[in-house]
Amino acid sequence: MGLMRILENLKYKFQRFSISEKLIVINVIFFIIPFFLQTLFYLFKIPITSFLSWFELLPNFEILFYRPWTIVTYGFLHGGFSHILWNMILLFFASRLYLNLFSEKQFLKNYFLGIITGGIVFLISYNVFPVFNGIYPPLVGSSAGVMSILIFVATYTPNQEVRVIFFNVKLQYIGIALVVLDILQIPDGNAGGRIAHLGGALIGFIYANQLQKGIDIGIFFDRMWNYINSFFNVNKKNNMRTVHRSKNSPKENSKNLRQEKIDSILDKISKSGYESLTQKEKDFLFKAGKNN
Repeated sequence: MGLMRILENLKYKFQRFSISEKLIVINVIFFIIPFFLQTLFYLFKIPITSFLSWFELLPNFEILFYRPWTIVTYGFLHGGFSHILWNMILLFFASRLYLNLFSEKQFLKNYFLGIITGGIVFLISYNVFPVFNGIYPPLVGSSAGVMSILIFVATYTPNQEVRVIFFNVKLQYIGIALVVLDILQIPDGNAGGRIAHLGGALIGFIYANQLQKGIDIGIFFDRMWNYINSFFNVNKKNNMRTVHRSKNSPKENSKNLRQEKIDSILDKISKSGYESLTQKEKDFLFKAGKNN
């Protein structure tokens, strides 16, 4: 009974976390699990690497064909404590900026688009550029997703300033510095990881630019989710009574006015930075992000 209560409390706390905090918890769990598996597999004399390889992304299209899930699962594995620590710190920092502007659903689309794009760029690079011939290290880590989030925010609100130690620095300069650092470190080892970072950064940059034009390149995630959701809820939908609303219902009008206000505030941030907002505008945007 005590164990069930503990599990219920943990479940309740987990549900109250923001989407980024949930991702951090999931990443930590997947970092810890291999240590328990290593002990178990050692007893049965099974190498732990043979198990983890089913979830790591290898730079081989033939292997990817048989293990398509690895284009996503690699993003939940990490090579060491410092690897996961810095990724999760950056994710927490970037997500606080991101979720002040957009919904958690938008955040997830951006994050997984970064993971997938980083994996694809890694695969292409190791199969196209001769310098990588004969070298097939696996790719692990959430860095591509984290970079996608961070570069998105730095592109969408380039003039927003954040405190870095003793100075205020614009997000665009932080984004540029991280990209340049990854490029310079490619020859120093872990080239595959650095290339995946750049893939995530690239899609974050493209995503932000396109969204400013009103184009959501991650809309296929919405369609995929709607399809899955409708598939599992088909019986439930059949039993529900449809309620028709007029096109000009007060609820819809209120929603449209709210969205127009959000768009106006986002335009102001894009032009003048987050700090140009009044406290009332900041509070409104924060509440809107929570409700989406």
